Amino acid sequence: MTDIHADNLVQYDALLARKQVPQKYLSYFRMWVRSYLAFCRKQGVPELHPESPDRFMLALEEQGKAPFQQKQAAQAVAIYGELLSGCEKPGQLASKNDASVTSQQHDLHALTEACAPVIEDLSDWKQVYAELFNVIRTRHYSQKTLKTYTTWLRHFQGFVQNKKPSSLTPMDVKAFLNYLAIDRRVAASTQNQAFNALLFLFRHILRRDFGDHRDTVRAKSKPYIPVVLSRQEVDAVLDHLRPPYDLVVKLLYGCGLRLFECVKLRLHNFNFDAGVLTVHDGKGQKDRTVPLPLVTLPALKAQIELVKKLHDEDLRAGYAGVFMDSQLETKYPAAGKELVWQWFFLAYKLTLVPSSNEKRRYHLHESHVQRDIHTAVGRAKLLKRVSAHTFRHSFATHLLQANYDIRTIQTLLGHSDVRTTMIYTHCVPSKTLKETKSPLDF
Repeated sequence: MTDIHADNLVQYDALLARKQVPQKYLSYFRMWVRSYLAFCRKQGVPELHPESPDRFMLALEEQGKAPFQQKQAAQAVAIYGELLSGCEKPGQLASKNDASVTSQQHDLHALTEACAPVIEDLSDWKQVYAELFNVIRTRHYSQKTLKTYTTWLRHFQGFVQNKKPSSLTPMDVKAFLNYLAIDRRVAASTQNQAFNALLFLFRHILRRDFGDHRDTVRAKSKPYIPVVLSRQEVDAVLDHLRPPYDLVVKLLYGCGLRLFECVKLRLHNFNFDAGVLTVHDGKGQKDRTVPLPLVTLPALKAQIELVKKLHDEDLRAGYAGVFMDSQLETKYPAAGKELVWQWFFLAYKLTLVPSSNEKRRYHLHESHVQRDIHTAVGRAKLLKRVSAHTFRHSFATHLLQANYDIRTIQTLLGHSDVRTTMIYTHCVPSKTLKETKSPLDF
């Protein structure tokens, strides 16, 4: 959880008192607000964005929270939203029939002056986060990019001690990057991530000169050799995985998919006649096709039959279908109920959308797959650090060992630059006409 700012906590408690929230519930209200702040930070969304409370409620529904807990969380976040928005409007999640949440307007105005000193210092930063959200969506960047950039902007905001965005200079950026490299001693990739986030801030949000940072201290980059499993080790992990996670790993290894690409597969991605799997909107919003492993065909078709059965049950129950991208939802309102758009790896619990009071189905969550892989690796007693991405590394390395062309592997992995694919050459031992020996054995 994320702590509530001390000043905001005082004002929040005062607002709860004015709304006559019982004393015994105050600790629960604070807990829900801390959970909401942590959720916003983790998802990379602004606290005041209209969609943030709804997404938080979706997460609580997925976690299996009881209805009374969801209602209490909605009330807590709604009141906190009134505080952050200058106490001008009732919260987005407030119930129209709940007197404890929607108090009279004069009670809200009575707190305006008390809230102003807290809100005034951060109001420009809130505009920055809101603009970041809009620009990221306009450029069709991924949700992970939004989350990463938001996280680094929060770190930068704390480093400059809430300095007004309009007064930020390239020297502030240089000091922050030096702090990461010298004091925090972060990895080169971490510092580059922060650099890109701040570059995006200056170019596309503040629209100001970013400056020349060639003299900035940069973390030293180290060569990275990915962890690769043998075929026997892959089979050992599969033996300890339960459905449908075993099929997920078979596609990660058999097709070289990234985890988010795998869980977001829909039925129309499979072409059994041609024997190919089409990956839409992969990393970098790129599409590609990969051959389907023949050994998985019976399991894939069985999974599709399961999806069909569950889809029929959803239609009979009157559910609203699966979640769709916002653009597709607007263009094809009924697509969520069509069979071809159903998730291949679907969540077994339905998700309630508070804004429309509809129940929709989401895909299998990445964290569930990661958890089962971690458990299976432990049971297989492997002596390697294995993650979901390890199976993609193994896919590329085993193809290289089978004398596949590096360009072919680059295409199958969806890499933009062959130099990214070349890292797998370090995983394959070099061989000459003679048997490789150590110089000590000559």
